[in-house]
Amino acid sequence: MSTQVPRLFAGLVDDAAVFPPGSATLPDAVAAHRRHRRAWYAPLVGPLLLPASALSELSALLDDGERIEVGVIGDVPVPELYPLCGRTDPRIRIRQVEMAVAKRGEDPLPGLAALAGLPARLDDADVYAEIPLTWGLLGALDRLAEERAAGRRIAAKFRTGGLAAELFPTPVELAAVIGACRDRELPFKLTAGLHHAIRHIDPETGFTHHGFVNVLAAAAVACSGAEVTGVAEVLASTDPVPLVEAARSRRDERRPLWIGFGSCSVMEPLIDLVRLGLVNGGFEP
Repeated sequence: MSTQVPRLFAGLVDDAAVFPPGSATLPDAVAAHRRHRRAWYAPLVGPLLLPASALSELSALLDDGERIEVGVIGDVPVPELYPLCGRTDPRIRIRQVEMAVAKRGEDPLPGLAALAGLPARLDDADVYAEIPLTWGLLGALDRLAEERAAGRRIAAKFRTGGLAAELFPTPVELAAVIGACRDRELPFKLTAGLHHAIRHIDPETGFTHHGFVNVLAAAAVACSGAEVTGVAEVLASTDPVPLVEAARSRRDERRPLWIGFGSCSVMEPLIDLVRLGLVNGGFEP
């Protein structure tokens, strides 16, 4: 049986093991990430995500000659982020930097302006500005589009879950955001609440989670010109059959618009993909 990860899913899941709800220790997360990178499903897995404040701890966990790609999540002010990234061990490649530019209800433009200077200071790194899905969103997307048009490697990031119901956008809200990014030719990342492929209700919390295969299909129909209502219908669907068929028909293509998502579990998304027949592979008992 082929164990190739189709192009559609390449680099889909960033390894956010150290973040809640998984909250692995950094040594455990690094050890697990090594296993992921050696496994047959390695093409599915993006960089190891870790807080900027933990960068200095990572070097002591690496073997001589080892190389690791990381995504740095800004948990320090932007002025402190620059020197932290600039002093990185040469064994560590910073592939991306991600940072929230505002809290819910705050104007995101000042934080975005501060973060926008970062791409010029880091070679070969993408920057993702996490923007709340509240007031000021469209203005922030306009600013991001301007930065990208000027050649800066910066894009959007949105939160699709969390510890409170209001952190889960409705299908219409998320569809509107996807449409707004499409209209601006603006790639985006997502984070939180996307462990599983198909939209579902978490039995422990009662929260309804978006499915990552729903998002794949929704981004595809948005890029084909669908309006918000059509994109929202795809996001709201709980029927796996049309969603799986939509993904299967694009398995050899690049993901349209959507870059991927961070997950504290790599295995949960992978298992769903295998169970749905979208990735062929096996697991050791």
